[in-house]
Amino acid sequence: MPAHVLILGGTTEARRLAADLAARPGVRVTTSLAGRVARPGAVAGEVRIGGFGGAEGLADWLRAHRVDALVDATHPFAAAVTANAARAAAATGVPAVVLRRPGWRPGPGDRWYDVPSLTGAAEVLPGLGRRVFLSTGRLGLAAFAGLTDLRFVVRSVEPPEPPVPPDTVVILARGPFTVGEETELLRAHGIEVLVTKDSGGEATAAKLTAARELGLPVVVVRRPPLPPGVTAVPDVAGVLERLGLGPA
Repeated sequence: MPAHVLILGGTTEARRLAADLAARPGVRVTTSLAGRVARPGAVAGEVRIGGFGGAEGLADWLRAHRVDALVDATHPFAAAVTANAARAAAATGVPAVVLRRPGWRPGPGDRWYDVPSLTGAAEVLPGLGRRVFLSTGRLGLAAFAGLTDLRFVVRSVEPPEPPVPPDTVVILARGPFTVGEETELLRAHGIEVLVTKDSGGEATAAKLTAARELGLPVVVVRRPPLPPGVTAVPDVAGVLERLGLGPA
């Protein structure tokens, strides 16, 4: 049984894993958060805020704090963190697990446009609609700043970082949201197209159902690939199995 588990967190699955591990006798769990959200949700166990200083800094932290297992449960689009975690684990010999919830898949009636990046999303938008619900978080909006003929509705927990498109309405809210709430938002703003990242999971999937019911096109930014040689497990149970732990 690992004595000290470090979770690179920020996701619902990371909080669930921390709660499970913190309830086990003899297990110390530390969750590391990037600090981009001013008021993160409650997390069981110990919490640290801020970066490590790249792969070398993370490796130093693993050694100094006698970490026995590393779990990367960050957002599927945190590619730099995942790469650093893989390098730090390799450098220290600390066993590492990547936790990634499965991505979304289109269903009957969906009109999805798969793109490789936010820049790719910006390129296809003018041909799909003029009123856009941009549900990609508060970072990376610069990719859409040049689309001066489109109107954007941006929703995020924290105010978005500039530059943002000139015609933008910002909604500060924390999910999860129901299908009814998402449908009301789309209708109230006359949304014609939705843009989202393939975050996966049920917590943020209601907007996809609402878009399907309203017949709206959805631009889906695909996830970045995992580092070479790195595989992921889809849920907390998979992490516990990799760590050699059974149900609590």
